Amino acid sequence: MRWQGREGSKNVEDRRRGGGAVRKGAAGIGIGTIILAIIYMFLGEDPQQVLNQAQQSTTYEQPAQAAGEDDELTKFVKVVLKDTEEVWSRIFRESFGKDYPEPVLVIYSGQVSSACGYASSATGPFYCPGDSKLYIDLSFYQDLKNKFGAPGDFAMAYVVAHEVAHHVQNLMGITDYVDSQRRRLSKKEFNKLSVRLELQADFFAGVWTRYAHEMFNILEKGDLEEALNAAHAIGDDRLQKRSRGYVVPDSFTHGTSEQRMRWFTKGVETGDIDQGDTFQIPYSSL
Repeated sequence: MRWQGREGSKNVEDRRRGGGAVRKGAAGIGIGTIILAIIYMFLGEDPQQVLNQAQQSTTYEQPAQAAGEDDELTKFVKVVLKDTEEVWSRIFRESFGKDYPEPVLVIYSGQVSSACGYASSATGPFYCPGDSKLYIDLSFYQDLKNKFGAPGDFAMAYVVAHEVAHHVQNLMGITDYVDSQRRRLSKKEFNKLSVRLELQADFFAGVWTRYAHEMFNILEKGDLEEALNAAHAIGDDRLQKRSRGYVVPDSFTHGTSEQRMRWFTKGVETGDIDQGDTFQIPYSSL
């Protein structure tokens, strides 16, 4: 990805040496959540505990201190975030006639508290609708390479774009709709709704890729393959097969490797957010 020497976002909160405002809120959405859910299932526990974990109700403040401002990966994610801001600001103006409220990216190390509760690096990158912030431990870059076999800077860019897509869904009211169905649907049916949400986020990440390349000429040879490899690596079927030796489709919450790659590709090819309504398509056709 062509990113060196380009402007980075100012909407970054570095908590690697400090804290920030923390308060109780709703559950977050993250790529790594499925990994914890699989572990719970493997141990015979209810994976719903991952989403419904006890949350701290106390609000407190700690002075945030910047750390690692000059390291390459920090610079990189700031540039990617800036590109998402430019792209989604344009799409919101052209498609909705509205301004795009930009999210904040929180960089942390090891553990973090958010409006969605407490999380560790094992959770993976996630978006918290309660405070409109993305949370990323940059060690996930090495996890992509070493644990998931998905190296490359654009693999990480895809992860950031996917979490930003959850912010877009939150702004569009889609996140609230899905959350409102949690108690109305069976676990099996709600999982299907979650898959729809995640595949749409993959589609939006593809739309961002197309716009960003048209606007800033960001793609280099092999970049799309890196993103597709990352999407493949974190498919429900692949992760379950790896962790327990078999798959349970009714427990899928993010989509199969093939689905995630296909919806990302569709976003890149069409660049049209109207073609990413995964909620109106028969589940068997996703």
